[in-house]
Amino acid sequence: MFVVRNRTFFYILSGLLTGLALLSIVVWGLKFGIDFQGGSLLEVEYPSAIDAEFVREKLNALSLQDFSVRPTDNNGFIIRTHFLSEDERKALLASLSDDGKTQVTEKRFDSIGPTLGTELTRKAFLSIGLVMLAIVLFVTFVFRKVSQPVSSWKYGIITIVALLHDVIMPTGIFAALGHFRGYEIDTLFVTALLVVLGFSVHDTIVVFDRVRENLRRNREQRIEMSFDETVGKSIAQTFNRSINTSLTTLLALAALYFLGSDATQHFALALLIGITAGTYSSIFLASPLLVTVEHWQKK
Repeated sequence: MFVVRNRTFFYILSGLLTGLALLSIVVWGLKFGIDFQGGSLLEVEYPSAIDAEFVREKLNALSLQDFSVRPTDNNGFIIRTHFLSEDERKALLASLSDDGKTQVTEKRFDSIGPTLGTELTRKAFLSIGLVMLAIVLFVTFVFRKVSQPVSSWKYGIITIVALLHDVIMPTGIFAALGHFRGYEIDTLFVTALLVVLGFSVHDTIVVFDRVRENLRRNREQRIEMSFDETVGKSIAQTFNRSINTSLTTLLALAALYFLGSDATQHFALALLIGITAGTYSSIFLASPLLVTVEHWQKK
């Protein structure tokens, strides 16, 4: 009952964190990667340590605009530029090797045209919207036999409120990281958001399903228990399971973030933030909202 009794505090905390995340998005915006904007990404590696200023001087000499240089482990650099043709790529590699005087190894090269980038952006937002719609319909269908004291479609709406919280949190943090650290939004980030949606709704449905079972048991056994108490009991019954499941997942993601390659580091970070937010919202936001909705209905 602790969560239900103190639901106002958790609403304020959720609202404050979500507000800060939205403010971050509005003020700093999202820094989209080449997946969405179009452009080229080149990852190179030198046999010994090279100053990043050397790389920037070579790029400036080629009159490249809107480029970024990010050092990686093992004396490497990730270079992002506008869309490069094959001749421009060869000229860039020649410049980075100082016309063959310095050995440089090309580890990765990706290019996406601006038209394809626009199409990916549209499909990314469409996929997230369709997933949320499918979740509402699924939750409404699963809880279709639950009509008292909260209707089945309201379970679906409450689930979406929790999922919006889970999506906004990592997006807002990545907006801030994009401003201060140069983190970009790419297709891996969208993939991470879709994984978070699935993981979060799973946790939420576990609690909701226990509420449904307790309501059925109370009715069959003629147990006098208020809806507040039923929801509080359901949270207590599923609390350890939700925390333990999320914790084991977070430990694996933390290992991937700290020990994995640079290519998956941002993906792991988005999952870490999103799953943490999802676990919180399932217990401290979605479930208490059932009680709040039931109180509104009484009024």
